[in-house]
Formats: sequence, structure tokens, C-alpha cells
Amino acid sequence: MKLTDLMEELDLGVRVAGDTLNGEVTGGYASDLISDVLAHATAGDLWVTLQTHQNIVAVASLKDLAGVVLVGGREPQEDTLLKAEEEGVPILVSRMTAFELVGRLYALGIRSAELEAVEV
Repeated sequence: MKLTDLMEELDLGVRVAGDTLNGEVTGGYASDLISDVLAHATAGDLWVTLQTHQNIVAVASLKDLAGVVLVGGREPQEDTLLKAEEEGVPILVSRMTAFELVGRLYALGIRSAELEAVEV
């Protein structure tokens, strides 16, 4: 599904358009741990997080993610916006909680890659 379609369907606000608003979202990933996203998100994923700092842009760029959605009405920090513009990473916002947004993404057919179980 195209990112623009998801934006319309889920009433997502655009803070940085990036280069790929018409790009295809091939999966989703939800986490607030940068190391977890680095280890498990895959190219084309839409990342759902509550993090607002500029490190999210670096991770999204490195992993070639479709974009980042900040949840719970959070807004990106100013340096995050500048970095996202520079890197061409779409930054979107939602008033929904992460739980609700991920559920709605799933209902729209957005899935995540299979992860191997981690023993604890």
C-alpha cells in the first residue's frame, strides 16, 4: 500500500514529506528501542514510535524505512525535522496510541516480517 493511501486512511499529519510519500509501505514495525529497530526492522517498513529525537531519522535512513509515525499526539523536535528534510525521511504524526495505530495498520493489511522467538 502506498504511504499516501495510509496517510489518508489513518488521518496522519505530515511534518516532513521526504522523498518517498508515494513510496510503497511493505511492512510495519513498532518499537521505542532504537537498537530493536536497527536489529529487526526491514526496508520498506513504516516505523511506529513515540520517540521524537533526531536519532529516529538516522535509523530510518540507515534501514531504508518507508517513514516514521510519531504516536500519541507527539511532535518531532526541531532538529529532527531538519535532519528528516536533509535525509528525505517522511515524518508523520498521529493522535492515536501506538496500540490503536498498529491495530489499524494490521486491519489495512500491513504486516511485519517474521521474527524468530527470543528466549528469555
